[in-house]
Amino acid sequence: MELSPLEVQIRILPTTPGVYQYYDKDHKLLYVGKAKNLKKRVSSYFTKNHDSYRIKSMVKKIVTIEHIVVETEMDALLLENSLIKNRNPRYNIMLRDDKTYPWLCIKKERFPRVFLTRRMIKDGSEYYGPFSSVKTVRALLDLIKGLYPLRTCKYDLIADKINAGKYKVCLEYHIGNCAGPCENLMSETAYAENIDNVRNIVKGDYKNASKHFESQMMEFASNMQFEDAQRIKEKLEILQKYQSKSTVVNSKITDVDVFSLISDETHAYINYLQLSHGAIVRSHTLEIKKKLEETDQELLEIAIIELRQRFNSQCKEVYVPFEVKLGDQIKVTIPQLGDKKKIVDLSLRNAKFYRQEQFKTIKIVDPDRHVKRLMAQMKADLRLDEEPVHIECFDNSNIQGTNPVAACVVFKNGKPSKKDYRNFNIKTVEGPDDFASMEEVVHRRYRRLLEEGEPLPLVVVVVLLLLITC
Repeated sequence: MELSPLEVQIRILPTTPGVYQYYDKDHKLLYVGKAKNLKKRVSSYFTKNHDSYRIKSMVKKIVTIEHIVVETEMDALLLENSLIKNRNPRYNIMLRDDKTYPWLCIKKERFPRVFLTRRMIKDGSEYYGPFSSVKTVRALLDLIKGLYPLRTCKYDLIADKINAGKYKVCLEYHIGNCAGPCENLMSETAYAENIDNVRNIVKGDYKNASKHFESQMMEFASNMQFEDAQRIKEKLEILQKYQSKSTVVNSKITDVDVFSLISDETHAYINYLQLSHGAIVRSHTLEIKKKLEETDQELLEIAIIELRQRFNSQCKEVYVPFEVKLGDQIKVTIPQLGDKKKIVDLSLRNAKFYRQEQFKTIKIVDPDRHVKRLMAQMKADLRLDEEPVHIECFDNSNIQGTNPVAACVVFKNGKPSKKDYRNFNIKTVEGPDDFASMEEVVHRRYRRLLEEGEPLPLVVVVVLLLLITC
């Protein structure tokens, strides 16, 4: 039974975490969703009987399915939120309001405040996150406030006003939560050191904080204050489990285009990620058929120009895995470490998955073309004069030097030919001699093929395990 184009798209989906996007016949975005297992989640829309009229109506309109592969479920959750807010799909109703995921902000001001926010304001302040839940941010803030006395008031603590005695310490000072910078009871240098420590914690470098907690915990325990020691231990566990990094949403990476390329003998696959305000808002993969001996650099340069024109990108900077020439108007960055490198790696991962999916599609829709392409690739990789349409593989085994046996598996036209599989009992070799056993098996196999006039394989693979003891 011939599969429909939509059924083929579902069958080739990966089983990794990611975000899926449904489009109608006019390529208008209908819906964006997240999944721990893309194939399983998307398949459920087409195999279940839905009670909701909204879902039934949407499923009838789906013509194309696109997806973006990510590393974790949290990244899928954050990417879904970003795409919904930027693309406004018709059938998404949960995330269209102004709410977004929480961030931790270190405000740009004298004696900076540290607080939770859902809105990013471009005033030079530092934003860390986003976080998948407010609970995580509040636990982190409690942890920070327990370590360092930071102010929570919104006073304008410029030096002139403090020296003039305009402000008075509040209850937070008297209960030990603030060191009173409003009355010059804490220097700006000492406060800045605390903020540096806070930055290290939210970045994941909590070595100094961990040492502080551990010493506190041991001190409480030695003084028989076990409840206080347990409280510190719980904070230490929260600190050790804390992770602030997200690949798909990162405030440090603003408006930029990301490109990556993977190629084989006949085609190149270029993935494009568009980032706006620190979040991925679009992903697209382009397939290019090679005509001559084009280099990867030439193919990527062509694809970048095509994709930026197609999606009307105005970004002044691009991230790529290797050097390309795009003129003086566009800054080209080749990340080596950190978050920028991670976003290029994510793009490359999506390009690889797209290539695999194209192979799967060809295998389903046009098996003969898939075999021809597979044979051509193997011929090139193994540097053969002919396509390896017949391959045989040998392996042998024994039980602690006794009962030696061997097996031969056969592949024809890229597929296992199980009717040609053979098992062998070793007849002429005594003891655990893998080399002699393999010699016997290979000799018996091809002597028989010659006697029977059967064709010989173009490639023979022999598996031998060599153990060296010192």
